[in-house]
Amino acid sequence: MAFAGAIVIVLLLRGFAFTSCLIPSTGMENSLLEGERIIVNRWSYGLRLPFMSVFSYHRWCERPVKKQDIVVFNNPAAIQQPMIDRREIYISRCIGTPGDTLLIDSLFTVVSPEVQFNPDKKRLYSYPTGKEKLMTSLMNTLSITDDGLMGNNDSTHVRSFSRYEFYLLKQAINNQNWLQPLTENKDNDPKPLIIPGKGKVLRVYPWNITLLRNTLVLHEGKQAEIKNDTLYVDEKPTQHCYFTKDYYWMGANNSVNLSDSRLFGFVPQDHIIGKASLIWFSKEKGTSITDGYRWNRFFRTIK
Repeated sequence: MAFAGAIVIVLLLRGFAFTSCLIPSTGMENSLLEGERIIVNRWSYGLRLPFMSVFSYHRWCERPVKKQDIVVFNNPAAIQQPMIDRREIYISRCIGTPGDTLLIDSLFTVVSPEVQFNPDKKRLYSYPTGKEKLMTSLMNTLSITDDGLMGNNDSTHVRSFSRYEFYLLKQAINNQNWLQPLTENKDNDPKPLIIPGKGKVLRVYPWNITLLRNTLVLHEGKQAEIKNDTLYVDEKPTQHCYFTKDYYWMGANNSVNLSDSRLFGFVPQDHIIGKASLIWFSKEKGTSITDGYRWNRFFRTIK
């Protein structure tokens, strides 16, 4: 009788408090390696009650996901499966929480502000071809590394300098205007992306209009479409969107792996299963039953 009770308790713990998950790809290296099995703590953000098809979405002791948590969740874009808790499982790191503003490029890859505004970041500058001898002399005097010409024609030469190097050069030529930043395509500049939150209103911009439209249709139950670069919600044009759920932006450790929010967009709170907590098994892919075990990773806490 006691043994049967113990089995019941273990099954309940596995089904409701913890679950096991296989890492199917290299997207989370070096935190998690392909082929590892992990323990997922379903209570980390409050327990999402099972049988969502019967009882809809409810969560006991709900808590928000924290940035940098490695999170296990159901695929937000799997519309062919209407039951959320039966959808394919993904795992990624949370890099944006409700209300956060992220800088993204044209492929929705998050750009670090430290990198974007780093004074050491190289930019392109142009100057007349006839100033080349003077430019070379100034670079030698100011100890600026010569990276070579980035481009040239009969009238113009192009070089790359950091903001600080540009400042030194401008001082050396008494702020004469023959050295100028090369005009860049502003469409390629990083754009701000605000993560939707429950009860929040977001402004529609050209770079987020498709993402917001998909979120409204998939997760907010709205009829939304884009016509002539304008978002229509319930057949009315709008420049603002209202959201009834909290959302998160997830990113893979490996930027080449697109199994994250760049692929499926915002992740709603009701899709969150739990937090990746512990590696309980680790073995190299394609090895025999007797070798390939990564013993040093067994029972390692996931960070």
